[in-house]
Amino acid sequence: MAEYTEIGHNRRANYDYEILEKIEAGIVLRGSEVKSLRIHKVNLTDAYAGLSKDCEVFIYQMHIPEYALANRLNHDPKRARKLLLKKKQISRLIGQLKKGGFSLVPVSIYFNEKGFIKISLGLGKGKKTIDKREAIKEREWNREKSRLLKKR
Repeated sequence: MAEYTEIGHNRRANYDYEILEKIEAGIVLRGSEVKSLRIHKVNLTDAYAGLSKDCEVFIYQMHIPEYALANRLNHDPKRARKLLLKKKQISRLIGQLKKGGFSLVPVSIYFNEKGFIKISLGLGKGKKTIDKREAIKEREWNREKSRLLKKR
């Protein structure tokens, strides 16, 4: 498995969506955004990915705060950022997103072994409230089970 340094993780993604497939994509950033990410400042909670009219994939609502030392060359914290994918991947995504019920959500953002910033996107279906309750019950049971085993 490849070495990477995680910058941020979207914990709500696995709670709100049933992730069926993960896709790794590059991301187009400005210099001040990279500096801000190097100090692990990012919020993926409200972020989502979507297709533009020209069949390009963008990520929206990903909050990268302004870098304090960049002064007037700073960036807009919630601007839409282009994702770098191959044509074959984009056409497959278009087919699955148009099928209905599928969403493209960011799961994590990280530096890969070469030092490039990559984002892991999850192709998933939204969970219903019953599914969320089941996930909570299962998580609580696993915690309780580990506590009981730890006491022995």
